[in-house]
Amino acid sequence: MTILYHGPSMIDGAEIVAIATESSANSKTGAMAQVWILRADVPPQAASRDGRDVSICGDCPHRFNPATGKRTCYVTVFQAPRSVWAAFHRGRYARATTAAARRAYGAGKRIRLGAYGDPAAVPAHVWEQLLEGSDGRTGYTHQWAHRDPLVRANAAALRPYVMASADSIADHQRATAAGWRTFRVRTASSPLLERERVCPASTEAGARTECAACRACSGTAGRGHSNITIIAHGAQARAFKEAAA
Repeated sequence: MTILYHGPSMIDGAEIVAIATESSANSKTGAMAQVWILRADVPPQAASRDGRDVSICGDCPHRFNPATGKRTCYVTVFQAPRSVWAAFHRGRYARATTAAARRAYGAGKRIRLGAYGDPAAVPAHVWEQLLEGSDGRTGYTHQWAHRDPLVRANAAALRPYVMASADSIADHQRATAAGWRTFRVRTASSPLLERERVCPASTEAGARTECAACRACSGTAGRGHSNITIIAHGAQARAFKEAAA
């Protein structure tokens, strides 16, 4: 368990941390180092409730919406994110917050950028250093379309490494026009688009592999050339379907 970044959010300047853990119960992702991006000063469940998670989630549409009382994010913040945050405050984690230390930590590893939180909250150079000698990665960002051009610019620097998160056909079209590969969450009735394939690790595809082996969700310089799509699933799938209706 290692701190890779501790400093200001690239979204709003608040204090955040990016922490890597190397064990996961997530059978879909498989054996990957998982990077959790959290507010340093606020428990994740509290930040999710009161909106301070904007520092690590930006304008992701799956954050808690006080107008509807719903949250469509698949991450359950009071479980793993809370545990990681609490251990951080107990001083349990080593630090790899220099360029050399990040390179050493990432060497040979398969890494999931953003088990919780958006990679674009962290300066792009942190990921570049971490991934320099890695054995592949997966990652997603909603900030490719952020209203602030500085946030968009930091996100754009991640285009070689992560996918643009798309929640509609229109999102997919805008992101691909801007040079991104996309990962689109859809309802079961939404058709596959040209140059789009179903996530091989999904139930829809028969879960014939896991993310650690596939690593297709790795940006424009990563594995594969297709855009990836998946039907909304997990605890929040119903809310996503209602929002998309």
